Amino acid sequence: MFHGSITALITPFTETGVDEDAFRAFVAWQIAEGSHGLVPCGTTGESPTLSHAEHHRVIDLCIEVARSAEREVPVIAGTGSNSTAEAVSLTRYAAEAGADAVLVVTPYYNKPTQEGLYHHFRAVHDAAEIPVIIYNIPGRSVVDMSVDTMKRLAELPRIRGVKDATADLARPLQTRLEIGEGFCQLSGEDATATAFLAQGGHGCISVTANAAPALCAQMQDAWRHGDLPTMQALRDRLAPLHRALFLESSPAPVKHACALLGRAPETVRLPLSQITPATRAAVRQAMVHAGLING
Repeated sequence: MFHGSITALITPFTETGVDEDAFRAFVAWQIAEGSHGLVPCGTTGESPTLSHAEHHRVIDLCIEVARSAEREVPVIAGTGSNSTAEAVSLTRYAAEAGADAVLVVTPYYNKPTQEGLYHHFRAVHDAAEIPVIIYNIPGRSVVDMSVDTMKRLAELPRIRGVKDATADLARPLQTRLEIGEGFCQLSGEDATATAFLAQGGHGCISVTANAAPALCAQMQDAWRHGDLPTMQALRDRLAPLHRALFLESSPAPVKHACALLGRAPETVRLPLSQITPATRAAVRQAMVHAGLING
C-alpha cells in the first residue's frame, strides 16, 4: 500500500519546453530528502498544458531517476483527463513505461453522473494491468464521487485507493468503514493531512512537499511511529506554508517557493501567471517560518 508523503511534482519549464535537467535533479532531490512516493504529471505538474509527447517524457524521466536511486520509491503517474479515451491512452503508456500506479482525476467540465464516473474509471481500469488511484477533487472538477460509487469501483481488482481532496474530514472515516482498511486513502489537502491520518488515512499526495520534502516526510513518519509530539511540531511548522501555497492558483506559489530554494525555475504556463508581490512575500515569510530559508 502507498503511504506517507508522496510529492505531486511540479514540472520545471524553459521558454520552449520541459526543463529536463532541472526535472531530473528535482526528482533526485525529492528521493534524497525522504519522500515516500512521486507523482509526475498530476495537476500540480500542469498536466492540462503538457502535450502528449511532454506528458510521456515527464513520466519516463521520473521513472528513470526513481529506478536508479538507492532507495525504492514508487511512481504514481498522473494519467487523468476529461476525455475517457485520452485517460485510457495515457494510462496504457504509464503501464508500459513501468509506473507503479496511475492517478486518475474525476473528469472535469463534463460533469458526469455517478454512473458516468463509474464507467469512466471502469474503462481506465480495464485498459491496462496497473493499479488505479481515484483523484476526487470537487473544487476543480465540479463533480464529487460518492462513497457508494467508490465502493462499487473498489470491487474491481486494480482500483486500489483514492486521493481525497474534498477537505471533508468525515469522508476518510466513512470510506474506511464502507470499503475497508485495505483501500488506500491519501489526502489531497496539505492543511488537513494530519487530521486525515487520524480519520483513517494512509498518507498525503502533497503540494507542499515540493518545497519541504524532508519536513513532510518526517511528519508522516512521526505519525506512523506513534511520535505525536514530533508530528504536531512539524504540523505547526508547516501550517503557514500550506496556506501561502494556495493564496493563488497552484502550482504558481509552490514554484516560487522552489525557486527560492534554487531547485527549479518558477515559470508557469498560461493560463496560469506569475504570483503577485503580496503572495511572494507571504510565501517567503512562510518558508522562513518553516526554517527552509533564512530571514
